[in-house]
Amino acid sequence: MSEIEDGLGRPDESAAVAAAQAGDEAAFAGLVEPHRRELQVHCYRILGSFEDSEDLVQETFLRAWRRRETFQGRSTFRAWLYRIATNACLDFLQRNPRQPRTRQAVPAGNPAAALAPATEIAWLQPYPDRLLEPIAPSDAEPDAIVVAKETIELAFLAAVQHLPPQQRAVLILRDVLGWSAQETATLLELTVPAVKSALQRARPTMKQHLPQRRAEWSAAVDPSPQERAVLQRFIQASERADMTALAALVREDAWQTMPPHPVWFPGRAAMLEMWAQAMTGPESWGDWRLLPTSANRQPAAANYFRPHGESTYRASNLDVLRIEDGLVAEVTTFGPEIFPAFGLSPTL
Repeated sequence: MSEIEDGLGRPDESAAVAAAQAGDEAAFAGLVEPHRRELQVHCYRILGSFEDSEDLVQETFLRAWRRRETFQGRSTFRAWLYRIATNACLDFLQRNPRQPRTRQAVPAGNPAAALAPATEIAWLQPYPDRLLEPIAPSDAEPDAIVVAKETIELAFLAAVQHLPPQQRAVLILRDVLGWSAQETATLLELTVPAVKSALQRARPTMKQHLPQRRAEWSAAVDPSPQERAVLQRFIQASERADMTALAALVREDAWQTMPPHPVWFPGRAAMLEMWAQAMTGPESWGDWRLLPTSANRQPAAANYFRPHGESTYRASNLDVLRIEDGLVAEVTTFGPEIFPAFGLSPTL
């Protein structure tokens, strides 16, 4: 039985539920708010968008309030919220169908061409690690939920977006949250054979769209000391505009993407050429400062630039790094609009 469906609620849950069902808004808030973060992570896995996940958690709570009298205690209140959140996400995807778009072909012989994803997830956004801790609903819950890197990293999120919505929900409920086939079938109003069939179709698609060496990655919950060291060298080299040092940190077959823009740079040479334009020479943007942070259990750097002749550094972009064997294998770059979610200032 999954940890969500284990039937163990907080000791005072029954009384709080009764009060909420009678119209006590404070009691209802006390029931739902401890689950906000974990429900947002759940919605984020399904949708791939941080902003949409915030909206869908609010939609979940609104639906729960309106339907509070339908909760009959057959599962925990927490499990009931997961059902509402999942269905809210599926309804959203039905109203807003989105498809990964194919990237422009790259020249033959480019070492990154065979490894880089062939599609772009325009709506993909990073998730601040600071909001992943603590993810347990409350101290009274029997087990804390540990959000492992392998279920929150950008590569996983991007791969999930290639699944049809129903397969997406089945895979997350079964393989990530550990719900049984029967529990999943009940939630999605499917038969158990249909759930098993959906999962069997989803797993090969995930494997097709995940990086080749992903099975070797550690299921850690934080960037490793090696990853943090690489990030620090990346920051130092960027602030010095040291293209030689940056070249030594990046794999030859690395690539960089910039969602939501249909722009990507396959290979170290293409990435360094683009970086050099912003960092060096008379056409450079100015001086650079980078602040270390983390997103999706991956090391990240918040980039700020100071235009020539000015004293203030302006927010530019957030780089999320995927590191393999001590080298940068992938950079996913997001715009400054995501800075507030990371607690980052627009200027320095």
